[in-house]
Amino acid sequence: MLSGRADLHIHSTASDGAMTPAEVVQEAARVGLAAICLSDHDTVDGLREATIAAKSAGIECVPGVEINTDFGDTELHIMGYFIDPDCPELAKALSRLRDARVERTDKIVQKLRGLGVKVTMDRVLEIAGHGSIGRPHIAQAICESGATSGMAAAFGKYLARGAAAYVPRSKMTPEEAVKIIIAAGGAAGLAHPGKIGNDGIILDLMNAGLRALEVYHTDHKRSVSRRYKKLANKYGLIPTGGSDCHGERPVSIGIVTVDIEIVEQLRQAARGR
Repeated sequence: MLSGRADLHIHSTASDGAMTPAEVVQEAARVGLAAICLSDHDTVDGLREATIAAKSAGIECVPGVEINTDFGDTELHIMGYFIDPDCPELAKALSRLRDARVERTDKIVQKLRGLGVKVTMDRVLEIAGHGSIGRPHIAQAICESGATSGMAAAFGKYLARGAAAYVPRSKMTPEEAVKIIIAAGGAAGLAHPGKIGNDGIILDLMNAGLRALEVYHTDHKRSVSRRYKKLANKYGLIPTGGSDCHGERPVSIGIVTVDIEIVEQLRQAARGR
C-alpha cells in the first residue's frame, strides 16, 4: 500500500518561484514528502530537471502545469496533473501564453514609467531569468526602484486588477485550458476555488472534463476546505491540495499536503479511468 504525503502545487524558477526545479525536489525530500507536483505558470520547462532530481531523491514528481485563465472580472487557474510535456498542442498553447506575458509586461512597464516609477523592461527580464515572466517579477523591480516598500504594496498600488498600471492578460477561457490539459493526456483540476467566489463554475468545468478540485490550499481556511471537500465528494472530483509555494516564507513546501493515494487517483484519471 502506498504511504506518505504529497504537495501537489509548487512553483520554481521556470515561472515565478524562487527555487530551481532541482532545489524544489531537494527541499521536498528534506521535509519528508513522498511526491510533489511541479506546476509552474504557463510553462513545463522545469519538468525535465525536476524529474531527474526526483529520481535521484527517491520521490515522485508529478508532471504538472498551472494555466492562468480569465473568468469574468477575475483570474481562474487550471491545474494539469500527469500531462505529457512534449504534447504539441500543449506546447503551442503555452508558447502563445508566454509570448502574451512578455507583451503584457512591456505595456505594464511603459505605464509604470509614465507614472514616474523607474523600472525597465531589461531589469524585469533579468529578474525573470529563463522563467515564464509574470507580475511578481515586475513587483520586485518596483520594490528595487524604491516606489514601494514591499511586494504586496507593489501589487496593491500598481499591478492588481484596477490598479494604476494594470494591463489585462491575453484571454484564455477555463474550458479551453481544461481541454488543452486533456489533449496533453493529463487530468485537469481547479486551483484554489475558495479565491474565486463562484462555485457555479465547477459544474461548467466538469462538463468540459474537469476531474479534480483543489480542496486544500494555503489560502483556504479549514471551513473553506471542508466546504470544497463536500463538493468534491458530491461531484465525484478528486480532492487535491498543495502549498502553492513560490519559495518565499511563510509559505513553504509541505505546509499543505494530501495523502499519496491522491497521486494514484490522479494518475488513473489521466489515463481515463
